[in-house]
Amino acid sequence: MSNTAQEILDAVGGPDNIIHFTHCATRLRFELRDASVVDKDTVENIDGVLGAVPQSGDRYQIVIGGAVQSVFNEINNLPSMKSGTAASNDDVKAAARAKARGKNALVDAFFEYLSDSFRPLLPVLLGASLILAFLAVLDALHIVDTRAETIPAWLGYVNSMWRAVFYFLPAMVAYNASKKLDIDPWVGTAVILSLLTPNFTGLSNAASFAETTCTTNALGTEQCVTHIGSLPLQLSDYGGQVFVPLLMVPLLALIYKGLKKIVPSNVQMVFVPFISFIIIMPLTAFLIGPLSIWIGNGLGSGLAWLNGHAPIVFAIIIPIIYPFLVPLGLHWPLNALQLANIASTGSDFIQGPMGAWNFACFGATAGVLFLSIRDRDTDMRQTASGALAAGLFGGISEPSLYGIHLRFKRIYPLMLTGCVIGGLVIGIGDGATTNTFVFTSLLTIPVFTPMAVYGLGILAAFTTAFLMVVFFDYRTKEQKAVAREKKEAMKAGVSAAPAAAAAPADEDAAAEATAPATEAAPAPSFSDEAKADLTLTSPMAGELVALSDVNDEAFASGALGPGIAISPAAHAVVIAPCDGKVTVAYPTGHAYGLKSASGVQILIHIGMDTVKLDGKGFTPRVSKGDIVKRGDVLAEVDWDVIREAGYDTITPMVVTNKKKFGEITPAAPGPVGISDTVVTVAPKEA
Repeated sequence: MSNTAQEILDAVGGPDNIIHFTHCATRLRFELRDASVVDKDTVENIDGVLGAVPQSGDRYQIVIGGAVQSVFNEINNLPSMKSGTAASNDDVKAAARAKARGKNALVDAFFEYLSDSFRPLLPVLLGASLILAFLAVLDALHIVDTRAETIPAWLGYVNSMWRAVFYFLPAMVAYNASKKLDIDPWVGTAVILSLLTPNFTGLSNAASFAETTCTTNALGTEQCVTHIGSLPLQLSDYGGQVFVPLLMVPLLALIYKGLKKIVPSNVQMVFVPFISFIIIMPLTAFLIGPLSIWIGNGLGSGLAWLNGHAPIVFAIIIPIIYPFLVPLGLHWPLNALQLANIASTGSDFIQGPMGAWNFACFGATAGVLFLSIRDRDTDMRQTASGALAAGLFGGISEPSLYGIHLRFKRIYPLMLTGCVIGGLVIGIGDGATTNTFVFTSLLTIPVFTPMAVYGLGILAAFTTAFLMVVFFDYRTKEQKAVAREKKEAMKAGVSAAPAAAAAPADEDAAAEATAPATEAAPAPSFSDEAKADLTLTSPMAGELVALSDVNDEAFASGALGPGIAISPAAHAVVIAPCDGKVTVAYPTGHAYGLKSASGVQILIHIGMDTVKLDGKGFTPRVSKGDIVKRGDVLAEVDWDVIREAGYDTITPMVVTNKKKFGEITPAAPGPVGISDTVVTVAPKEA
């Protein structure tokens, strides 16, 4: 991964361009001084990168998947990062003031605040949910009754293990939110913990405090109020209530930072936390806490009303909106509502239908995996298999979304079909509930009630999305063409599987690519001069053109490698640009791969989409495995046949193993002859 780390750092403009750098469960998150220097295509072609997500306000996210922690650490351990100086608070503030932050940037900042308040807690939430899943399995097998009035001591202890996470979740959120807003996180944590102490919860005991009165509301829930002087204090159980810290911390940040400006620096350690406590603790207990519970209960009641009056509609809406919320980070408010529902009523009804979305997502990924295995697409098979494993066993959808679904937009309508069918099944079954916050994976199925309804719903979602992708494919015609060209480039580098998904005209090429390898021939003998030669001459006479001007996304973007293109002269033949070995020679004659004596791997693609000519106009003069000298004829071409068929004659020549070398320099556009050097490759620095 070390090369990946360095390439990512280079792609974002180096350490000097980074203001802030962190990561979430699947993504590297950058705040840059100038995000305009980042080229999205360059980033997405780095090994190990699943996708790139430019954001407003010079923020940039790079999707890695499950290895994000390792890549994050490796970037931070690079010598250039260690030698660089971190931006000071003043630098950060100045950069923030210099930005033209519009409405989108403010929205990004708000949801980033929500995301960063929850994101670091994902591992502990997942761990706690799996403990609950384990208990649910024991209960389903009648090994233990987890809901009995009298339970064994070991079960009581295990309950304390998972409840520790959910009960003290508000304090954990307060810690993260405080860090996000750049104040002492322990101050925010202490404010919330003051509401969770036995001293505060004990105020509900009317027998101990004469000022306390308790009543039972219409829902049968006891509510207590005490009085501090003449001020009424509503007493609530704040365990698991995440809206409280989310509303409290921004106000605390204003107070805390204001105090830092006016309190002398030599006594700030004492008086800034002290005055903050004196102001924000009572404000939270008397106002922010009750208001947060009222907001959470109100939103939850609205969704509960829809779920109670139109359960089928509700069960379909939830999985349909999630695929659009998650990529934008807008799903966190719903996750907060799920936690609020559990804290206030002991159960949640949103996560059941949400499972239909997750498993529709994983089903679509499984469909892509099936097609990639069928088509022998090594890159996509690796991406899809990793994403599917993260989804089915971790309940994490980002690797699927960023690695596949957002790249191939045809998947979304196919996946949404699975969301609708899965939600419909759960809605007809009158919904599915859970009494804890979980990641909807295979391992957490037992925590949902009724488990049969939930299981049928997610199975229907998964199967529908899988079959839709398998039957209708996930790529457009253009994307199939780009994939086909990439396979040709990879084949030129002797590293890729055959292009099984190519058009029918490419069947002969695919057949050759899938032919069993013959016994390895002795290594070719090249002169010392050829082994040291890192230059490539033009494969034909004509007009040299910048690769970026080629009317083909795969070549123009540099996805297949750096190089040049030639608009051929009237009767040009295609010749070898170096001494080397032919690694690819399609029977159609339209493309050749060579490995030079010095190790440079080259792809020469004669014309655009010319594979569809099925060999017409091409006369190959070499075969795979042949040893060629610079200037040897690779193919004779009837350019008129190509033009009359309506295809472009532009011929790119690219270096497909650029990572093994240093800088690769193409010649300037203009007239070119067969003896002219058009690409110079520098050796990689030690």
